Amino acid sequence: MSIDFSAVFVAALAVTGIILLVDAAVRTSRPRRAGASTPWLVAQARSLFPVILLVLVVRSFLVEPFRIPSASMMPGLVDGDFIFVNKYTYGLRLPILNVKILPIGEPQRGDVVVFRLPSNPSVNFIKRLVGLPGDHIVVQDNRLVINGKLVPLRADGMYTGDFGFTGAPLGIERFGTEEHVVMFARGRFATGYEATVPAGHYFFMGDNRNDSEDSRFAVVGFVPEQNLVGRAARIWMNWRHGSVDWHRVGLKIL
Repeated sequence: MSIDFSAVFVAALAVTGIILLVDAAVRTSRPRRAGASTPWLVAQARSLFPVILLVLVVRSFLVEPFRIPSASMMPGLVDGDFIFVNKYTYGLRLPILNVKILPIGEPQRGDVVVFRLPSNPSVNFIKRLVGLPGDHIVVQDNRLVINGKLVPLRADGMYTGDFGFTGAPLGIERFGTEEHVVMFARGRFATGYEATVPAGHYFFMGDNRNDSEDSRFAVVGFVPEQNLVGRAARIWMNWRHGSVDWHRVGLKIL
């Protein structure tokens, strides 16, 4: 079951805030005797309220942690990575309502983005932003054509790690001046696609091109702007097989 942590923190903030307001009202009408102890529930609310408020502000407007649960963004991100997502890159939004209150920046082609699945907003996906509103996208034989121009891609050897993808071909793909590594899992179909991205929506693909459920498939489709959570920034931990892979800690997400 997916947990909406923003809703949990908002509810906890509301409960502790109400307890403190009720206590303040009671003390105004019936001041406590000198030396009287503070009720346990009120003392807990006083301790928790500022902590909950701080966590809610940080998670809603600055950074939020996420865990990578699949291989769809290999080789850059692997199962077991824990990442920080920059929540303010595309503007500040109110928690739960997801209403933008302060526009700051716009998504750029090539960004690695966490978004809420359109068909089930309680589920978060992470993919690479490939198509902007109005773009005509063609995917054929694992090559991308955007607005009639073939996206540059050059071979980059074979994947030598584990995760069941050893020997998969790698490539360096370039959007503008920015490059990133993509992988083409063996023994899987190269899913083709052609469509124009509607206004206010975005088209996403996984870097593990033959093993990614992304905008090429109906379960994801085009992602509306209000479903964007933020841009993936860094890996803060990798936990796999009961231990930390220290080599991945702190890596920037390209």
